Amino acid sequence: MKAFFQAFRQFISKGNVIDLAVGVMIGSAFGKITTSLVNDMFMPLLGLVLGKLNISGAFIALDGNTYASAEAAQAAGVSTLNYGAFLQSVLDFLIISLCVFCFIRLLQRLRPAKPEAPKPAPRLCPYCCQEIPQAAVRCPHCTSELHEISKEGMEA
Repeated sequence: MKAFFQAFRQFISKGNVIDLAVGVMIGSAFGKITTSLVNDMFMPLLGLVLGKLNISGAFIALDGNTYASAEAAQAAGVSTLNYGAFLQSVLDFLIISLCVFCFIRLLQRLRPAKPEAPKPAPRLCPYCCQEIPQAAVRCPHCTSELHEISKEGMEA
């Protein structure tokens, strides 16, 4: 049993597990912020633009009658299709996706660029001094036959 807890402690203390836990906690808090942003800022503005319509409360009663609210329809025992709540969830998703996209773009700009691997020194023909491909056995410029390649990538 002691070996089990020791292995568990090693697993938990790995950096990627702790990073994942921190990411989940921050993601949860970020989700609450964006939900509040959608519910308290965007939806009222969207309702104002659409003529004081509360999008999040929009529904269709499946019995064909009209009710004051989805809660009233459900209290009457009628099933409802709550498309307004769905639209609000879609808007939540789009805003979260946009924020994550912008955050990743920002991180990519802040991260130092990876240096490119140095290119090998160009191989030059020993006769005409033109650049030639590394694997060439004949110079495409002067048609000279190329023999062995020395350590510097030049003809011997």
